[in-house]
Amino acid sequence: MEYTVFGKTGLRVSRTGFGCIPIQRIPFDDSTALLRHAFDNGVTLFDTANVYTTSEERIGIALGDVRDKIVLCTKSFPLATDKIMANMDNSLRMMRTEYIDVFQVHNPSFVPRPGGEDGIYDCLLEAKASGKIRHIGITFHRKELAREAVLSGLYETLQFPFSYLSTKEELELIDLCREHNVGVLAMKGLSGGLLTNAKAAFAFLRQYGNLIPIWGMQRMSELDEFLAYEKEPPALDDSMWREIEADRVELSGNFCRCCGYCLPCPADIPIPFASRITLQVRRMPAENWTTPEWQDNMRKVDNCTECGHCKSNCPYGLDIPELLRQQQAGYFKMLADGVY
Repeated sequence: MEYTVFGKTGLRVSRTGFGCIPIQRIPFDDSTALLRHAFDNGVTLFDTANVYTTSEERIGIALGDVRDKIVLCTKSFPLATDKIMANMDNSLRMMRTEYIDVFQVHNPSFVPRPGGEDGIYDCLLEAKASGKIRHIGITFHRKELAREAVLSGLYETLQFPFSYLSTKEELELIDLCREHNVGVLAMKGLSGGLLTNAKAAFAFLRQYGNLIPIWGMQRMSELDEFLAYEKEPPALDDSMWREIEADRVELSGNFCRCCGYCLPCPADIPIPFASRITLQVRRMPAENWTTPEWQDNMRKVDNCTECGHCKSNCPYGLDIPELLRQQQAGYFKMLADGVY
């Protein structure tokens, strides 16, 4: 396992991070085994959030006895300050720790600053002074706000979606973070599961020395695959670039990144998956997406009232109602033609 210094935090962390959203979906014993296997093989950075149901609790159970050997990153949405502090206290309790290494403001619609009426940044400074947290970070899906946060000098880490589908402007954020010594956590390195070439995804992100990918894993085989890449990092050679370019051509344009900020949907449409269902049918095991249940889910698109909630909350500015209609039509044509 390779290690690096995580920006201005000064924390020494593994270059492979563990994204802890998926562990909430598996049995407790399995998540304990998975997290311990990661730690035993050198992974030291674990990223979670208080909204990820049992994720923090599972980390505490699996890794509480090695707390001094790992780096814990968690986050809270930009709520009222008393709710942020309540979330922070709950995170400390669930993860069985007296401090959080990096506490992140989770995808705010603005950049919190000292003295702001929202009080968020001042609240975090108080938590830092009391020893509850050690470093302040922020997460975004909007590159303009991410850039503003980096330039503000107020945040020690930035979490942002980075993959080989990222635009040139998005990737420039990595260089900006390096210039300002801001640690980078890369979420969605596999673009929410659309990228099936994990080796290429690993190699692409590994070229950025100041970036820590947080791979979301829920199976031992997935973890072992990334551990194998750590032991023998794959080369980003001409052959791999051709594979990357092929994916970029197929997935270019307006596709859903599956961030989930469009939810909840009043019509109960599972938007993050429904808005890219044809891609999932083609790029993932088709049997997972052609079931009667998923056919019923796609029929729910007919119930869309265009209330505007999903469209106004999409960080990527997608016309989600139109995208859903296109995907619905394409999906049922695929089923009728038997081409998938």
